[in-house]
Amino acid sequence: MNYEESLQFLSGHINRSLTKEKIDDTALDNMRLLAQAIGSPQMDFPCIHITGTNGKGSTSALISRLLGSMGLNVGTYCSPHVSSITERIQINTEPISEDEFAEVVSHIKLATSLLDVTPSWFELMTASAFSCFANNAVDVAVIEVGMLGRYDATNIADAKVAIITNVGYDHTDGAEGWRKKLAWEKAGIIKNGSVVCLGDTDDEIEELILQENSAKILRRGIDFACLENDLAIGGRHLSLRINGIAYENIFLSQHGVHQGQNAAIALAGATAFLGLEIPVSIVENSFQDISLPGRFEVISKDPLVILDGAHNPPGALAAAQTLKSSFTLDGSKALIVGMTEEKDADWMLSNLDAGEFDCIFTTEASSPRSMPSEDLASVASKYCSKTIVCPNPEEALKEAIQISSTNGVIFGTGSMYVVGALREANQKFQSERK
Repeated sequence: MNYEESLQFLSGHINRSLTKEKIDDTALDNMRLLAQAIGSPQMDFPCIHITGTNGKGSTSALISRLLGSMGLNVGTYCSPHVSSITERIQINTEPISEDEFAEVVSHIKLATSLLDVTPSWFELMTASAFSCFANNAVDVAVIEVGMLGRYDATNIADAKVAIITNVGYDHTDGAEGWRKKLAWEKAGIIKNGSVVCLGDTDDEIEELILQENSAKILRRGIDFACLENDLAIGGRHLSLRINGIAYENIFLSQHGVHQGQNAAIALAGATAFLGLEIPVSIVENSFQDISLPGRFEVISKDPLVILDGAHNPPGALAAAQTLKSSFTLDGSKALIVGMTEEKDADWMLSNLDAGEFDCIFTTEASSPRSMPSEDLASVASKYCSKTIVCPNPEEALKEAIQISSTNGVIFGTGSMYVVGALREANQKFQSERK
C-alpha cells in the first residue's frame, strides 16, 4: 500500500469531522477490539492525555518540545491537521513520512480484515498512531483528545498525566447543565492514579475530578500559574511558577494572552510526568522558537495575512483579543471566515468583533459539514455592509489581497479546515511569484 492508497482506505470509513453520518459515541468496544488485533500498542508506552475546549493543540506541542529537549523520544498525536494528514502523527515534533504513514496504515488494514466490526476513520487513525509510537519505541506519547474525552477513541490509553485545559462552549446544545456535562465527559480521561493538571478551578468541575480517583490534582493559580504575560515582539514574555519554582522572563514565540496560560499548564504537565524540576535553560530553548501551524500564524507580511483556527465562541473571543493586542491595525482590515454548520454564526462573528472589519469574505472548506457561504454571509451582513460571498478559499484570499491597503491586515479564521485551505492557497501564490 502506498501513501495515496492509504488515504483511499481511510476515506472509505466514517469520518465525523468530514461527514454528517453518525457514529456510536457511547462505548469504546470497537476501538479496544481494533487495538487488540494489532497487539494493544497503547500498553507499550506511558502517555500524557490532553483534553479541553481550547488550547489542546498548543499545550500538546509545548509539552512535546519540553520532553524532547529533556532527551526523551516523544510521540505526539494531534488533530486536526492543517496541510497534511501526516501532521497528526509526530515523532519528536516532526510529522512521520508519507512512506511510514502508508506502512502503518497497511498493517491496520490487515488487522481490520480479522474483525467483525468496522472501525471509524478516527479509530483507524488512532490505532495507526499508537502502532507507530510502539514501533518507534517512544518514551512517552502526548495524546490529544479528538472530541470530549470519556468515549473518545484515544481513551483506551491509560494516562500517567491527564490535562484538562478548560471547559467552554463547544460540542453542546447549550441545555441546562451543559458545562457540568462537558466537564464529566472531559474528566473521563483521568485514570486511577493519574496526576491531573486542571486549567479550570471552579468547585463544580473539581467535584467531578475528585470522583475519578486521581493520585493528585494540580490547579491553576494554586500549584502552577502564569504570573506575568506581557506583549513582546513576535510573542510573549512570561513569568511562570510551577510547584513554587519560578521561571522568569521566558520568551514564548506565540501570540495571545491565552498562550501564556497554555505554556503554564504545559510546563506543569511535563514536570508532573518527569517527577523532577525542568531546568530554566530547557524551558527557554523549548519555547523561544516553537511554531504552531494555523494558530495565529503569520503566513505573509506583504500584505499581513494571519491565520487562526478559532472554531468555537471562546476561541473566537481569544482570537479577536489577540489580533487587537498583538498587531498594529492601521490599514484596511479584511476578515475571511468559514465555519461548520452546527456553529452559532452570530455568536462567532460577534466574538470575532466582525463589525471592526472593513470587509468580510464568507467562504467554506470542502466538507459536507461546512456552512454554506451564502448562509454565513446573511449573518455577516449584520456586522459589515461590505460582505462578499466567495465559496472558494483561494479566491477569497486572492480578492482580499487585491483590495488590501498599505499596512492592511487579512485575518482568516472560523475552522482549521478553512485555515488549511487558505494556507495552501498562500503557498501556491508564493510559488507563482518565484
